[in-house]
Amino acid sequence: MRIDIITVLPEMLESPLGCSIVKRACDKGLAEIHVHNLRDYTTNKHRKVDDYPFGGDAGMVIQIEPVDRCISTLKAQRKYDEVIFTAPDGEIFNQRMANSMSMLENIIILCGHYKGIDYRIREHLITREISIGDYVLTGGEMAAAIITDSIIRLLPGAMGDEQSALTDSFQDNLLEAPIYTRPAEYNGWRVPDILLSGHEARIDAWRHEQALERTRRLRPDLLAD
Repeated sequence: MRIDIITVLPEMLESPLGCSIVKRACDKGLAEIHVHNLRDYTTNKHRKVDDYPFGGDAGMVIQIEPVDRCISTLKAQRKYDEVIFTAPDGEIFNQRMANSMSMLENIIILCGHYKGIDYRIREHLITREISIGDYVLTGGEMAAAIITDSIIRLLPGAMGDEQSALTDSFQDNLLEAPIYTRPAEYNGWRVPDILLSGHEARIDAWRHEQALERTRRLRPDLLAD
């Protein structure tokens, strides 16, 4: 899988994409992440990529020309399955979307910034708009990092224990069951006896019951889906 991220602040992505599972997946050749500085695609001598909005609204807006030049350059080299814009008014990102997108080969993610982007970019160059929640960030870089991380960790071979991802929260629209480790008792707080029983079928049933109970209590909206 290859993910190309377009941003005006590439340094914001260096740390979150340069460690842990994401880095190991790239080192293994399972994924490629390429970060592109949008300023490299402007014809402005001062490397500006934004301008004032028509109509006199507040803030600055990313211009269409450098975005079009960057996306066109990338598309001339390979076919992309999705061109994603990280937008606060996009569809809310969830685990089902991560699962589906992990099956793709090439993705472009355009990070929003400033007041926003020229709407013609959204009308003509973007195939999907994604939000990570109902709030506004300084820019879309953290959203792009979150989307990238959630996708890459699902690639076969990215995690040491591939079965672990199958029991994560939000798989099958359920929250994860409680998990414990050694010691079995601490300060009088004991691990549930069922987990120490060695009875695999009963343990699986207990975990499913606990996942249902936690989902009903904490996120009943997931069960409605």
